[in-house]
Amino acid sequence: MIEIRRAEPGDGDALGEIHAAAWEAAYAPFFAPEFAADGVRDRRTRWHARITAGPETILLAVRDGRPSALTFFGPSPARPGLAEIHSFYAHPDSWGSGVAAALMSGTLHRLRADGFAGAHLWTLRDTPRSRSFYAKAGFAECGTARAHDFGDGHPLEQVEYEQTW
Repeated sequence: MIEIRRAEPGDGDALGEIHAAAWEAAYAPFFAPEFAADGVRDRRTRWHARITAGPETILLAVRDGRPSALTFFGPSPARPGLAEIHSFYAHPDSWGSGVAAALMSGTLHRLRADGFAGAHLWTLRDTPRSRSFYAKAGFAECGTARAHDFGDGHPLEQVEYEQTW
């Protein structure tokens, strides 16, 4: 059973574990080992403050009683009327289980209910797993790309995806 719910203040550790594990599996290979290790540590601790800050929303997917995926979204600062999905991560142990698809469905339902005309997001060009997932969820590549520096001084290419309804 998969439950989709808004993250609560007590979920910070679970959100951090999901983000750190997923980021390590998907992104760490792009970085020097020391920078990647620092990135994993940082992702474990940043969610406590995000739960109560700002207009963004954090949804958590709980599969069979275990927190398994998260999404962090809010009004797009660059695209009026659209939401931007800032983070979407599933714990690697849950990859292929359907939890990410359920969370994306819940996220899009919430965004429509909140009155957004659609949503956009950015993902690394060289992550075929995420790009395939977003395409299956109904997102299309916009043709927009940007270089994003994660803090190590070596920008990586991101591509933008969008879905409107």
